[in-house]
Amino acid sequence: MATQSTIGELAKQAGVNVETIRFYQRRGLLEEPKKPLGGIRRYAQAHVRRIRFVRGAQELGFSLDEVGELLALEDGRNCREAERIGSRKLATVRERLAQLRRVEKVLAALLEQCQCNSGKVNCPLIDALEFDKSPL
Repeated sequence: MATQSTIGELAKQAGVNVETIRFYQRRGLLEEPKKPLGGIRRYAQAHVRRIRFVRGAQELGFSLDEVGELLALEDGRNCREAERIGSRKLATVRERLAQLRRVEKVLAALLEQCQCNSGKVNCPLIDALEFDKSPL
């Protein structure tokens, strides 16, 4: 028989805290085992794998809703659907990277102006960040 763990032991094995497990259960990402009469719930290794899956997907930037979509495909027979979800996330990541490159360029230019700003009253960085003068 497979090793059964308490929620505290499960949390240690999965590298999360107990509240994270309970949160995943409330979100429907992790099944809560039945509680035997007068006993405590016991979790299997499959629960550890499931939590690690959720954490790994989050590290790749997937929202919990997207993780739920992926978990619904966990039998592995819907690779096209998983690919669609992954492609959508990749497009979002690429959009965010482009935005970050624009931010980097503007910020670098403003900081360069700050270095050249000798004796002027207004700092170019502070001036550019005023509400009506957004540099982006």
